[in-house]
Amino acid sequence: MLRVIDTETCGLQGGIVEIASVDVIDGKIVNPMSDLVRPDRPISRQAMAVHRISEAMVADKPPIEALIHRYHGSPYYVAHNASFDRRMLPEMHGEWICTMKLARQLWPGLTYGNQALRQHLQLEVTPPSDLYAHRALYDCYVTAALLIRIMETSGWDAPRMAGRMQQTAADVMPFGKYRGRAIADVAKRDPGYLRWMLNSIPDLKPALRDALQKQVNQTED
Repeated sequence: MLRVIDTETCGLQGGIVEIASVDVIDGKIVNPMSDLVRPDRPISRQAMAVHRISEAMVADKPPIEALIHRYHGSPYYVAHNASFDRRMLPEMHGEWICTMKLARQLWPGLTYGNQALRQHLQLEVTPPSDLYAHRALYDCYVTAALLIRIMETSGWDAPRMAGRMQQTAADVMPFGKYRGRAIADVAKRDPGYLRWMLNSIPDLKPALRDALQKQVNQTED
């Protein structure tokens, strides 16, 4: 089981106003849950304009600490830009998978917002009809559909996806036609491209240059 999580907040600095999840089991989206949350700070006007959750809607709701137990119980948590949601939430015991990072690895050169990927990949999504983009449960359905497409396209299972989250920035192509792909994978497919980068781009960051050179050396052994 993979549990897809989404949060809406008072702003980029935190303060949860809504949390939601769906589970992905055997390629199906099941078990939707959502809760409005009383935040620990005022909701910024900018955030309210995005998710349309007002102070009045959350004034009598429980704080996140009283609700988070409902979302526990999965070995894997999935979010789009998982570092943000993980930072917003109390401790969640499980491994985190980021669909944004995985999409960058599979489909270089796209725009990686949830809705942009939904349109580009023509994802079939049927969220609740009374919600809209940037409400937590609605976005969970989109992320879950993206997760399913990632698994179908790549053949990656949950442990392998979680493992790919451990790659450092120096393990991944930061730009170019293979942007988002693992450097080791590019070395197998197109080692000449790595040699071209080493010879043609003088201002590569040292860590990236070392990673490219390491992979080139291995292809020549």
